[in-house]
Amino acid sequence: MAADAELLIDRRRLRRKLSLWRVLGIGGLVVAVGAVGLRVRSGGEALSLGSVRPQIARISVGGFIAGSESTTKLIERVRDSSAVQGVVVSISSPGGTTTGSEELYRNLRSLAEKKPMVAFVDGTAASGAYIAAIAADHIVARETALVGSIGVLFQYPDLSGLLDKVGVKVESVKSAPLKAEPSGFTPTSPEARAALAAVVGDTYAWFKGLVADRRKMNDKELAAVSDGRVFSGRQSVPLKLVDGLGGERQAIAWLEAEKGVAKDLPVLDWKPTTKSDFRLWSALGIGADLVGLDGLATRLRRVSDETASLAEGGLLVLWRPGSADAAR
Repeated sequence: MAADAELLIDRRRLRRKLSLWRVLGIGGLVVAVGAVGLRVRSGGEALSLGSVRPQIARISVGGFIAGSESTTKLIERVRDSSAVQGVVVSISSPGGTTTGSEELYRNLRSLAEKKPMVAFVDGTAASGAYIAAIAADHIVARETALVGSIGVLFQYPDLSGLLDKVGVKVESVKSAPLKAEPSGFTPTSPEARAALAAVVGDTYAWFKGLVADRRKMNDKELAAVSDGRVFSGRQSVPLKLVDGLGGERQAIAWLEAEKGVAKDLPVLDWKPTTKSDFRLWSALGIGADLVGLDGLATRLRRVSDETASLAEGGLLVLWRPGSADAAR
């Protein structure tokens, strides 16, 4: 009887231990799921649970620049974060749409008014990407980076010759001669070309005015850099397109020396996300992080953004080797 009693007690002890481990396991799972959710809600920064500690936020501008609500919300989160002591905008992009570049510029200027910010040209800051760079008060570029391409582009296909060969004619009824011009189905009239040139010229003047104001250039200095060409990082310093040469470490050193940002703060990536991203792109991104492919989902998202923007059409501030990238 005594042996049976001891056996019963041992079984009860074992059950209590198993129950404890079950509770701990479920608790760990809840914490893990909560961490993933916090990562998505907080913008996908590299160390979400550590996002309350003092840090320098890194915002990456890459690929084709288009209007993005998720990027706007990301910049707002960085601006409102008490943990962020400074911001590095890391740029490697050939540009994008004029409206997308303007939106990014204005959002970054709003951020710079509240947080110390420096731009770092890691590869290319051309056209619309250069508009993003000049939102910062200081620009550091690698010696071999490509900078500039100050100009505006409007491109459209002329299919009229092909349609004539295959015997296809497109008819249209318009409220005015310049409605829906250029169409691509007929040769562009001189009047339509002049109207388009006026729009391109006005946007080009806006771009140059932005550069002159932000980079403190006179007319002669502006004329030397605004013919649509790109310059190396080494060429860009005397031309006043950038302020210094180096890598991200030099950009951060400027924040520490000139803006009073504490030294040796961790630099954490802040990445945009949306509610719809959580179902697909964020899930892919989190999974890719776990297997060491953290850039895969970001690259796929950029391809999607560029395809959508090109389909919508409009003016571009974009540098593409082999094409005339500036209309003046």
